[in-house]
Amino acid sequence: MQFKDIVGQADTKHDLIQSFKSDKISHAQLFLGKPGYGTLALALAYSQYIFCENKSEDDSCGVCISCKQISESQHPDLHFVFPVVQAISKISSALLPEWRTQLKESSYFDLFHWVNIMDSKERSPIISTEESKEIIKKISLKSFQGSYKIMIIWNAEEMNMDCSNKILKILEEPPPKTLFLLICEDQQKLLPTIQSRTQVMQVPRIGINELSQHLVHNHNIDATSAGTIAAFSEGDYIIAQDLIKEEAGDSSYREQFVALMRVSYKKDVIGMLDWAESISSSTKERQKLFILYALHMLRQSLVNNYIGSESLHISTEEAAFITNFSPYISGNNIQSFLNTFDDAHYHIERNANAKILFTQMSFQTMRYIHQA
Repeated sequence: MQFKDIVGQADTKHDLIQSFKSDKISHAQLFLGKPGYGTLALALAYSQYIFCENKSEDDSCGVCISCKQISESQHPDLHFVFPVVQAISKISSALLPEWRTQLKESSYFDLFHWVNIMDSKERSPIISTEESKEIIKKISLKSFQGSYKIMIIWNAEEMNMDCSNKILKILEEPPPKTLFLLICEDQQKLLPTIQSRTQVMQVPRIGINELSQHLVHNHNIDATSAGTIAAFSEGDYIIAQDLIKEEAGDSSYREQFVALMRVSYKKDVIGMLDWAESISSSTKERQKLFILYALHMLRQSLVNNYIGSESLHISTEEAAFITNFSPYISGNNIQSFLNTFDDAHYHIERNANAKILFTQMSFQTMRYIHQA
């Protein structure tokens, strides 16, 4: 993985490169942000840059032995830790073949995607106490190539308390030329003692223009569709790719959203039940993407109210609807809307009964829309 392969994130790339050039590499760094922003991709590109034998001013060469080893996730001084289902394995090493296959396909993936690869039963994975022993053992070994040893801990917030406590000492005082790169989406789930031992690198969402251009050049879609998808995904490349796979260019999400808001505003109970029946018959992925679309439209409605239409990132058809709809979204109900739709997305991922979930959502929407 080279820096040039990462979507956007020019400032973050620059900061990482400068930290190496100035010899101010913190021994423990926390890459904080959503997987779709490129947290894992940045950690991999940073590692490759550090190990590269012929690095340029702004990237690794991509062709030296070290670069090729990292592109295959086979570098002897680059170690990976990631959550695993304990019934399958207690430690990451047993699933390295699957991990390497996934990295070769793409470094933009989330925990839910990884669980689907690892476990058909979709059980919850963790980073366990047994893994802490492996971390300490690997970091204590001498570097194979006489340079850095790098330990990437992906989804570090999934470390259980025992594991977190057992690595505190080595995280604070690792052997010379040892680098921990912790990747985390939810900082609140990390022990404060872990957080205090790391330098936080906040990875922002990908710029909409940068993401749009990448979609045009790499996914064979037109500029208008790319702009809509980039705005819809709110700078998350994983969501953008899911939208492309699910043909987000069609109008079905907009039509479903408009239908929900209309029947809810009218307090049309039969219409609400019919709407819930209809959407619950679609695929799980389309249900999740609809919820993300609804969150996008709710936020855009708030933007329209408080900043103005010139700041909207929506299509012409969506703008026409939001002009009439946005007065029903205000500070009185926006948080309730966001919480409800966020919760729905969480439960759909965990196989909740879709019909019950969307029926409940429609009745909650009816209440909120009349609170503006």
